[in-house]
Amino acid sequence: MESRTGGTQRSDAQRNRERILDVALVELSRSADVPLSAIAKKAGVGQGTLYRHFPSREALVLEAYRHEVQQLTDSAAELLKAMEPDQALRVWMDRLARFLMAKSGLADALREAAGATGGPESPGYSLVFGSIELLLDANHKAGTIRPGVTADDFLRAIAGIWQIDIKDDWHSQATLLLDIIMDGLRAGAPGRR
Repeated sequence: MESRTGGTQRSDAQRNRERILDVALVELSRSADVPLSAIAKKAGVGQGTLYRHFPSREALVLEAYRHEVQQLTDSAAELLKAMEPDQALRVWMDRLARFLMAKSGLADALREAAGATGGPESPGYSLVFGSIELLLDANHKAGTIRPGVTADDFLRAIAGIWQIDIKDDWHSQATLLLDIIMDGLRAGAPGRR
């Protein structure tokens, strides 16, 4: 990993950065105006360390979001290596739901950061779309979902997630919705036993 100055970060600096990002995502999802000092404290670092990695609130918010997108998209290939394609898709759908709920909570902070920096360029959409295509392609090849389902079809099918109120029991509601979608994807699959 490179530092802001272009050099390689020490492993302890990289761990600090990762902790800051993990804490920032959780805390900013709860409240867009959480003090950076609270994020630093919960991450177990000093404010100077936080500002060395992220010189502004906007930089931290945008990087926390980018970091979360990267973790989500990287997990698609990891899941395909570890389990059957339809199981990998279903597990990834749960991760996508968690990501979307966090993004919903992070929306105010992202809007503020976008206003301060001139606007993010739709961060992460192409990465998420690519992960969906990867998972669907693996399932098509294995015959574990109905033929012809595209990433656009998938996104339209899961659009109900955006109707779930994150203040309620979103996890149970999302699980039920995603189970129904997965059942629909498996119906008519050529390799279905």
